[in-house]
Amino acid sequence: MNDMDHPEVVVIGGGPAGSTVSTLLAQQGVRVRLFERERFPRFHIGESLIPETYWVLERLDMLPKMRKSRFQKKYSVQFVNGDGRLSAPFSFWDNRPHECSQTWQVVRSEFDQMMLDNAREHGVDVHEGVRVVDVLWDGNRAAGVAIRSSNGGDREIRAKVVVDASGQNGLLQNKLRLRVWDPVLNKGAIWTYFEGAHRDTGRDEGATMVLQTADRTGWFWYIPQHDNMVSVGVVKPYDALFKGRGPFAQTFEDEVERCPAVKQRVSCGRRVTGSFATKDYSYRSTQVAGDGWVLIGDAFAFLDPLYSSGVLLALRSGEMAADAIVDGLAKGDTSAAQLGRWGPLFNRGVDRMRRLVCEYYDGFSFGNFVRRYPHLQGTVTDLLIGDLFTDRVDSVWQPMESLYPPGKAPIPPWFAGTPADQAADKLTELVLPEGRRP
Repeated sequence: MNDMDHPEVVVIGGGPAGSTVSTLLAQQGVRVRLFERERFPRFHIGESLIPETYWVLERLDMLPKMRKSRFQKKYSVQFVNGDGRLSAPFSFWDNRPHECSQTWQVVRSEFDQMMLDNAREHGVDVHEGVRVVDVLWDGNRAAGVAIRSSNGGDREIRAKVVVDASGQNGLLQNKLRLRVWDPVLNKGAIWTYFEGAHRDTGRDEGATMVLQTADRTGWFWYIPQHDNMVSVGVVKPYDALFKGRGPFAQTFEDEVERCPAVKQRVSCGRRVTGSFATKDYSYRSTQVAGDGWVLIGDAFAFLDPLYSSGVLLALRSGEMAADAIVDGLAKGDTSAAQLGRWGPLFNRGVDRMRRLVCEYYDGFSFGNFVRRYPHLQGTVTDLLIGDLFTDRVDSVWQPMESLYPPGKAPIPPWFAGTPADQAADKLTELVLPEGRRP
């Protein structure tokens, strides 16, 4: 009987988090079976990579494929305030002259296919069109999964570790009631795609642009892609974007009309798709792991996409989880403590990116900050490239607070790792700055 009939690890989901953890496990000789309910390629939003993905892509042997790809190269990010004033580009290369400072704007259907194919090439047993309908348990320990194939056949697969990379569906997060919504970051998004819209030239052709809306309650993303395409989307508080408004396409057009900087850029292009919409409510699980199971990617947490951190957090959580699983299998320890040992470090990184997101929504100006604290421009750029897992970058927070108007409180910290039965109490204890509301 083939060894793959008895996998050591089962991975639920074939997106970037699932393909990362499974590839890194297979590289270490672990028998991995991955189940993906859809058949790739499939559409997915979240197209902009940030430079710190480089190091995980290197471990995955993905860099040669990325270099040969048609994806638009990205060297910087630029901000436009509500008055249309542009910041200087935050150049990743100028801050860190290394190959890692050039990243890519990807089409997720193509990128995710490449990642899943790469997992296969490394020996992962990948099954598409197979839905995981439940997790099997031995007492309080995860012991495998129950699956249903596209033809309706049901099976049970036993494993020592179950990795939930099921995305925002959050199989285990929902089953175990671990999800807690962020009390501040409750946004929505509407987006579409243009062909022939304005692109900068030279090194900044592939720059991500973040353009603040005129009313300063939201922002547009502007992401150049290959084949002369540009992804353009608006993010605002959920009620402001959807409550009492018309069809998504009309709402999008209305928001473009109110943002001259975006209107000017798209005026030379033509829309080539319909409009898409989603809620971008940020959330996090109260646990990263339990006995025999672990959560990664969006199955653990989703953070507002302002700084394009989604794929990085998927890759890094998959990487950290893989290292903990390999070590645990070698020691015969698949306890919650072992499988989730990376959780505190990862949560601190998410907290840093969340803080930067909240500061932006609260009126933070990159231009004003850099003019006042030029020596910290590099540290802010480090945060923007995704260098989130080091205490060194915390040097920016106190100077940011020094620019607050009188009486404004610091951004309240979100919590992580709190037992589920304390989650509701923790929410009510949060003291939000004046003008904010959950």
